[in-house]
Amino acid sequence: MKGRIARFYEALAEPLIPWTRILLLLALLPLAWGATQRLWTIEFFAPQYPKGLQLHVYSYSISGGNEGVDLTEINTLNHYVGMRALDPADFADLDFMPFAIGALLLLGLRVAAIGDVRSLVDLAVLTGYFGVFGIARFVYMLYTYGHDLDPRAPIEMAGFMPPVWGTRTIANFTVSSFPSLGTILISIFGATVVLLALWQLWRGAQGQAQGSSLAGR
Repeated sequence: MKGRIARFYEALAEPLIPWTRILLLLALLPLAWGATQRLWTIEFFAPQYPKGLQLHVYSYSISGGNEGVDLTEINTLNHYVGMRALDPADFADLDFMPFAIGALLLLGLRVAAIGDVRSLVDLAVLTGYFGVFGIARFVYMLYTYGHDLDPRAPIEMAGFMPPVWGTRTIANFTVSSFPSLGTILISIFGATVVLLALWQLWRGAQGQAQGSSLAGR
């Protein structure tokens, strides 16, 4: 057991092979692109809205479909059930995302240039934390909007949880929520970093094991 732990720490100190550095640099491209793209889309369909209404979530703000008109229409509907208006200024909780993505880009460049396996693992852990925290904040915001209802609203309605991913019926609306291009691109970066870190750890551990085996002969 101690031998395995020692090999693990020795593998962390190994330099990255050139192909890992190249693949990491390539993975930074979808991360940078994803920061500028829509992260999430929420659609609302009802008999009176057969074409649907869309809400777009970016890493820095929200907007409505149909050149922003849908956001005004959604807020009008929300007023009747007591939901507070969806104001881009209220989504300041998401303001950390552009800075976090920028930090991941800088760290990724540093790891690709001079990093070792340990720094690659650190980058993978930070990327995972960023993803989990971002989704958790998004879920919390949806929950708050669906449960913080004004009791004086024209239509009395019990608190509800809008779908995070999937489709749900809320009153006479069918609401669908799903990731958009930005989330897919950022996920490609995250998956690449994690796989590269695991592969480098495995490769280093195998090399250490073979070295120990040869030394023991």
